[in-house]
Amino acid sequence: MSSKEIIKLLEAEGFEHVSTRGDHYKMRRDGRSIIVPLGRDPLRMGTQKSILDAAGIDPKNLP
Repeated sequence: MSSKEIIKLLEAEGFEHVSTRGDHYKMRRDGRSIIVPLGRDPLRMGTQKSILDAAGIDPKNLP
Protein backbone atom coordinates (compact mmCIF):
# COMPACT_ATOMS: atom_id res chain seq x y z
CA MET A 1 0.00 0.00 0.00
CA SER A 2 1.14 3.53 -0.71
CA SER A 3 0.84 6.51 1.61
CA LYS A 4 -2.14 7.78 -0.42
CA GLU A 5 -3.95 4.44 -0.12
CA ILE A 6 -3.41 4.33 3.67
CA ILE A 7 -4.70 7.91 4.00
CA LYS A 8 -7.84 7.09 1.96
CA LEU A 9 -8.42 3.99 4.09
CA LEU A 10 -8.08 5.99 7.32
CA GLU A 11 -10.45 8.68 6.02
CA ALA A 12 -12.99 5.96 5.19
CA GLU A 13 -12.65 4.77 8.80
CA GLY A 14 -13.48 8.25 10.11
CA PHE A 15 -10.01 9.71 10.69
CA GLU A 16 -9.59 13.42 9.91
CA HIS A 17 -6.53 15.35 8.80
CA VAL A 18 -5.10 17.40 11.66
CA SER A 19 -1.81 18.73 10.33
CA THR A 20 1.09 18.14 7.99
CA ARG A 21 4.66 18.74 9.04
CA GLY A 22 7.39 18.04 6.54
CA ASP A 23 6.59 14.68 5.01
CA HIS A 24 4.35 13.44 7.84
CA TYR A 25 0.55 13.55 7.66
CA LYS A 26 -1.21 13.54 11.06
CA MET A 27 -4.75 12.17 11.39
CA ARG A 28 -7.04 11.84 14.41
CA ARG A 29 -10.26 10.11 15.48
CA ASP A 30 -11.65 9.79 19.02
CA GLY A 31 -8.41 10.97 20.60
CA ARG A 32 -6.37 8.42 18.63
CA SER A 33 -3.60 10.01 16.52
CA ILE A 34 -1.95 8.35 13.53
CA ILE A 35 1.13 9.65 11.68
CA VAL A 36 1.51 8.59 8.03
CA PRO A 37 4.79 9.26 6.19
CA LEU A 38 4.05 10.88 2.82
CA GLY A 39 5.53 10.01 -0.57
CA ARG A 40 6.19 6.35 0.15
CA ASP A 41 5.12 3.84 -2.48
CA PRO A 42 4.93 1.27 -1.12
CA LEU A 43 5.10 1.77 2.62
CA ARG A 44 7.26 -0.84 4.31
CA MET A 45 5.29 -3.79 5.70
CA GLY A 46 6.22 -2.97 9.30
CA THR A 47 5.09 0.64 8.87
CA GLN A 48 1.79 -0.50 7.33
CA LYS A 49 1.17 -2.95 10.17
CA SER A 50 2.00 -0.34 12.81
CA ILE A 51 -0.38 2.23 11.28
CA LEU A 52 -3.22 -0.28 10.92
CA ASP A 53 -2.70 -1.60 14.48
CA ALA A 54 -2.71 1.93 15.90
CA ALA A 55 -5.90 2.68 13.98
CA GLY A 56 -7.58 -0.50 15.19
CA ILE A 57 -7.97 -1.88 11.65
CA ASP A 58 -7.60 -5.60 11.02
CA PRO A 59 -5.45 -6.08 7.90
CA LYS A 60 -7.31 -9.33 7.13
CA ASN A 61 -10.47 -7.31 6.40
CA LEU A 62 -8.84 -5.15 3.73
CA PRO A 63 -9.79 -5.53 0.07
